[in-house]
Amino acid sequence: MGILESLKALLFGKHDVGGEKQDVKPEPARKTDAVKEAGKPADVIVEKKASIIKEPKEEKPVADKITVGHVHMSGCTGCLVSFADNYEGLLTILDKYADLVYCLTLADVRHIPEMDVALVEGSVCIQDHIAVEEIIETRKNAKIVVALGACACYGNITRFARGGQQNQPQHESYLPIGDLIDVDVYIPGCAPTPQQIRNVCVMAYLLLKGNDEQKALAGAYLTPLMNLAKAGTEACGCDVMYNVINQGLCMGCGSCAAACPVRAITMVYGKPQVERDLCIKCGACYAQCPRSFFSFDVVNQYEGIIDAIDAALQP
Repeated sequence: MGILESLKALLFGKHDVGGEKQDVKPEPARKTDAVKEAGKPADVIVEKKASIIKEPKEEKPVADKITVGHVHMSGCTGCLVSFADNYEGLLTILDKYADLVYCLTLADVRHIPEMDVALVEGSVCIQDHIAVEEIIETRKNAKIVVALGACACYGNITRFARGGQQNQPQHESYLPIGDLIDVDVYIPGCAPTPQQIRNVCVMAYLLLKGNDEQKALAGAYLTPLMNLAKAGTEACGCDVMYNVINQGLCMGCGSCAAACPVRAITMVYGKPQVERDLCIKCGACYAQCPRSFFSFDVVNQYEGIIDAIDAALQP
């Protein structure tokens, strides 16, 4: 074989001596057992997709939840921070008992929907027509309206606003929500404790969805907070003086002084002394006092109430 024939053989395959091309058929690839079972690649993909679709979905039981919304008016967001400070307790509530259907910072909802419980934080600026419309809409769409924190309950420090802010100089008059709508429950404090907010949420659920015994416990716990709402929209350190100290109920625990956000109360000879010029009318001292508005109906059922709350918050 010459050089030319050798090149042709390399380029075009082997030739016979006469120069005719021989048909050389490549040997078919041997199929392994795995390929024989799987078949074509297209078949493999189809079968895989079909198997994924046929897998049963995990079904999780869902409790008969209530719907809750957080409506933010004019405030510092401290009450929402306190609400979030429940950590795993908050997650348990949202997982088992409540659906958060409205919250400016946590839910992508523009308009106030219908809900079972509305937690309203902050007071209402009456120069802000949108705020006035929203608080009226909240009362219309919510079965239970809860004033969350001192600004919503009593106006708190916003009562001392005089306007002139650089961004909104016309915003100068603020009212607690009870001056504009009917409020069912007060949670006073600046800010309320996370435990108190959590307990009210659990008790609201038991009052709406629980059995007769649970409804009785929830009613005992919530009744004093409902009575605060009926009492009006004004608070002062004087409430401790008139309703606790002057009635001989003060035990000198110092809870009122510890709760005051502006340090307007000091303990003098084992009794609270209120500096009225410093008082911002937030109601935190009266709300924190163990001898103030909580009745004997609550004290006598304290263990049952705590047991119900602990059982509800079990993960």
